This record gives sequence, structure tokens and C-alpha cells, in this order.
Amino acid sequence: MINYPKITCSFFRRFMQSFGISICLFFLYQASFAQEQPPKPIKVTVSSLRNLNFGSFYYGNGIGTTVVIDRNGIRSSTGNIILISSGFSAALYDVEALPGTLITIENGIDAILTGGTVGRMTLHIGDSNPQSPFIATGIHTTVTIGGTLLVGTFGDNPPGTYSGQFFVTFNQQ
Repeated sequence: MINYPKITCSFFRRFMQSFGISICLFFLYQASFAQEQPPKPIKVTVSSLRNLNFGSFYYGNGIGTTVVIDRNGIRSSTGNIILISSGFSAALYDVEALPGTLITIENGIDAILTGGTVGRMTLHIGDSNPQSPFIATGIHTTVTIGGTLLVGTFGDNPPGTYSGQFFVTFNQQ
């Protein structure tokens, strides 16, 4: 009788170990060269929640200069402007983006507000809170933007409601 079991068992064990290692190497080889999934597209959506509002004010001596709403919504004036407590606010936006997205805000050119019978005032867009550029830390980030209203003389800017539009651009990096 020939003693094959030891040889067969030893051969089979070596063969399986060799085959098992080959299979592992094959799978590792395949996994390391597999095509990567494309990254999720970065999508930024901006919604306006509140308009920039300078509230009510009047001229102390008939000559004005500026009314300022800072990025935190605090209002101040320079020159002979007297502020009246009323509904003033910084512009408020909801920025929806993936956490970790770098966003830069570009302020547009100065805007012209018209009102009264023939009045025109210039609006200079201010800084944002958080300051640009910023990194989205959650899916929704609240951003406020202030501005400076350049007020002329009483004759240039008669009493009335002034309105206009300005543009800001939210760029994802």
C-alpha cells in the first residue's frame, strides 16, 4: 500500500495556503486599482431671509452724511443725521452647503436707491458675518451683510421711502 495521505494532505495544505494567499493578493490588487467614486458635487444654495433696512432718520441741520448698518446689525450715523428707533436690520441670508465648503462673498458695485419725489442715495455694500471667506460648519449657515448709505442734502434727498437692489455673489471654492 502506498502512503499517499501524508503527501496529499501536505500537498493540499500547501496548495490551499498558496491558493489562499494568491486570492488575497488578487483581491488586494483589484481593490487598490479600482476606480474611485466621483466626489459629491458641491452645491451652494442661498436664500434671502431679511432685507437690508436702514430704518427711519432725519437731517439735524439739513446736511447729511451716512447711515451705517454693520455686519452685526448695529446702526450708527455720521454728520447731522438723527436716527429714529425703527425697524432697521442687516441683510440676512441662509447659505446651504456641505460642511467644510469654503465660501467667498463678493460684493457687487454700489447700488442707487431712489425715492421721495426725485431723491437718490448711494448704498455701499458692507462686510459680512461671518467674514468672507468662511467655511460652512453645518448644512445651514446664517450670513448677515451690512452697508453704508450715503445721504446727501435735504434738497437732494427729500423725505420719503427709498428702495433699490444690490447684488452679492456667494462663490464656493
